[in-house]
Amino acid sequence: MKPFAPLAGLLLLAACAPVKTLPVLGQIPQFDLTAQTGQPFDSQSLDGHIWVANFIYTTCPGPCPLMSHQMHGIQVSTQATPALKLVSFTVDPARDTPAVLAEYAKHFAADPARWSFLTGDIARLNDLGMNAFKLNPVDGALDHSIRFVLVDAQRRVRGYYLSSDDEFPKPLLKDIRQLQSNPS
Repeated sequence: MKPFAPLAGLLLLAACAPVKTLPVLGQIPQFDLTAQTGQPFDSQSLDGHIWVANFIYTTCPGPCPLMSHQMHGIQVSTQATPALKLVSFTVDPARDTPAVLAEYAKHFAADPARWSFLTGDIARLNDLGMNAFKLNPVDGALDHSIRFVLVDAQRRVRGYYLSSDDEFPKPLLKDIRQLQSNPS
């Protein structure tokens, strides 16, 4: 047994290493949009919750269906954490009406208590995409980032995750667990 004694000490030291705090990368302002239900959506309903956001559009022939499938996977992976919220913002508010978003949500088996699909005024969505999330404009061009954004309970951006990374969504799920156990 003696040959393993030094290893046991190393394992103990590794387990005691401090967890690095996630950086604060930005602040999401309060916003009002429209949910897939047609009801007003006030971002204050997200306050006190950790949430994951992305930008998509329902007629996308490229990455959006994959991103929505990945968001569904996050929903399934975090079923034991019903307080975690998921938010998909459209970059095509002219076509992505609440009714269209509701059908899209149904296609991806979105839990309406946890996953919201939002549309609204293009200027407001553009401001959120460019200035708040620092991802992409919402200007009718339908170009958008394929990143997911982790937001903490105080609406602070804590991480960006490229949906095309081979390891996605493992780092995102790890950071969600970290925020749950250490929200600062």
